[in-house]
Amino acid sequence: MSKPRVRILRDGLRQNGIEVIECRKDVWGDIQDKSQIKGAWRWLHLLTRILVAYPALIVRYLRLPAHDWVLLGYPAIPDIFVIRLLAWCRRTPVALDWFLSAYDTVVLDRRLVGKRHPLAWCLWLAEAFAVRLADRVFMDTRTHATRMESLFRLAPGRCGSVWVGVEEQRFSAAPMGSLTRAANEPMHVLFYGQFIPLHGIPTIIEAARLLRGEPVEWLIIGRGQEHARVAAMLKAHPLPRLRMLDWVDYEDLLGYVNAADICLGIFGTSDKAASVIPNKVFQVLAAGKPLITRDSPAIREIVEDAPPAVTLVPAGSAASLAAAIIQWQPQQVRYGATATPVQPFTTSAIGRQLAELLAATGTTPSGHQQHDR
Repeated sequence: MSKPRVRILRDGLRQNGIEVIECRKDVWGDIQDKSQIKGAWRWLHLLTRILVAYPALIVRYLRLPAHDWVLLGYPAIPDIFVIRLLAWCRRTPVALDWFLSAYDTVVLDRRLVGKRHPLAWCLWLAEAFAVRLADRVFMDTRTHATRMESLFRLAPGRCGSVWVGVEEQRFSAAPMGSLTRAANEPMHVLFYGQFIPLHGIPTIIEAARLLRGEPVEWLIIGRGQEHARVAAMLKAHPLPRLRMLDWVDYEDLLGYVNAADICLGIFGTSDKAASVIPNKVFQVLAAGKPLITRDSPAIREIVEDAPPAVTLVPAGSAASLAAAIIQWQPQQVRYGATATPVQPFTTSAIGRQLAELLAATGTTPSGHQQHDR
């Protein structure tokens, strides 16, 4: 259960007094970015692990006590084809956390295959069928849900939404004044995440180039699809003040966030980038750090009034990003004065949001909640 999304939903339900019975097996291991699985052997090995896991999960599920819902955690599309008939036999509705569409990710956002490629058609048909098998489907934002309804020709309101939220015990704000810096020390800007088009990392590199003469230090943490492109940009035009780390452990992220003056969200220009609010946004807000991210209908769902801790810039605009960084004054970013309330995004709040979504479907998950993964 390596994804914070799955843990937050599970723990959030429990914090709201709902019993969660786990029936799952981890087949992904330490794979963080599934698009980076290369080679037929690795895919065959992964497929074998999945096929071996399902018979044991089926037997385990059939032995479980009565439950109100089957909740399929992301990535859930393959699971619905296995559990649907079994849940129907037990007269139990199925909720599917769609979270990210494989078709949208592979074809429209990352453009790994074209729209007319046979794989693109297979992905669309599989997802369109899968989401219709579930009794309740939900994404991470209302914007994302509405867009998926249009993309997969679903009825309006068919797809609900539950925010990603944050594991607040892991991303709490540092005590005010505990991370003060010398007056002449440069400003520290942090980005972390997968190197995917949605994040718009080339925009960050261009902003760093525009500010090369300013006292700003940049740290970029991550890896993924666009790593080679970013490395080539830096090789062609080196930026001495920009440092890159391949990856850090999830448990260590808060230390890097606290050490930064400003944290960056996403700057991609795709429809998907306009539809999602990534983990890092909630994590940075919980840590009480200033955040700069692209303006979008999705981010407006949680920062409609543009609180002081959040600066919204046009998608893909390096000049706007550079200007937003410069406008911050040292005294603003170094003394914890920009903390934003995160009560609506805590694990408990997200669990309550999910419980209310399921209750509105017709069954209140008051006794048992089945989590199948």
